[in-house]
Amino acid sequence: MKKIAIIGASGFIGENMQSFFNAEGFDVLPLDREDTQKDIAEITKVLEGVDIIINLAGAPIIHRWNDAYKKVLYDSRIVTTKKIVTAMSHMQKKPELFISTSAIGIYATNGPMSESNNTYSDNFLAKICKDWEAEAQKADDFTRVVIFRFGVVLGKGGGALSKMLPSFKLGIAGTIGDGSEPFSWVHISDLLNAYLFVFKTNDLKGTFNLSAPYPVTNKVLTKTLGKILHRPTVIPLPKFVLRFLYSEGATVLTEGQCVIPERLLEHNFIFKYPTIEEALRDVLD
Repeated sequence: MKKIAIIGASGFIGENMQSFFNAEGFDVLPLDREDTQKDIAEITKVLEGVDIIINLAGAPIIHRWNDAYKKVLYDSRIVTTKKIVTAMSHMQKKPELFISTSAIGIYATNGPMSESNNTYSDNFLAKICKDWEAEAQKADDFTRVVIFRFGVVLGKGGGALSKMLPSFKLGIAGTIGDGSEPFSWVHISDLLNAYLFVFKTNDLKGTFNLSAPYPVTNKVLTKTLGKILHRPTVIPLPKFVLRFLYSEGATVLTEGQCVIPERLLEHNFIFKYPTIEEALRDVLD
């Protein structure tokens, strides 16, 4: 039985991951922020005997950004990842696989973007992603490293959709601005199965876009949600409102990326929910 450590296990994705891998017969060790605050020797001791380490650590992105919170965003990802990699390097028996997290926010807003053909953005979110990936990649000296760049994760009971649904159900939802912003997403089931896929495919390493093969626009997302919920979607949300609420953090909501999971498709990974309507109908069932 393989033992998996999930760092950042208490979040929406981490909780789903625990249930999924327990059901798949893995021995799951959930770790949280308190565990990563320990010194390197203690973290190393906790990780001894683990075969696969999954790093989901990071403070919530959807938040009002000021200088203090930007430091929280950065340190919770880059500093934490650096500690994990250092601890792994001290383990007597190194893990066979380290899967770290990044985000499609690394890319510019034009597109489509793939792993082999892309342009990186030059904003704060992209800097976080670049530095985050660089720290994770240092583990390549002693183990196989996979980095997943997440699209917006859609699933039941949490994530971005849980924040969107109340206004849709009340019939007071609409597009963000004119709705032309790209929206790249992934169903939680496909996300979990992608992890299992790289577990079992031993020659896979490096960076992968973890988003569905058919990205949409904010307008298509909005209209599809309205159709499924049988609610109107005629009240647009001006971008200046989001900027007022979240300051620079509003860019996460107002500037999307159009991303293609080229490498997963090339390796014949099959998405169970490739289209936004299929994904939303399952989540909202």
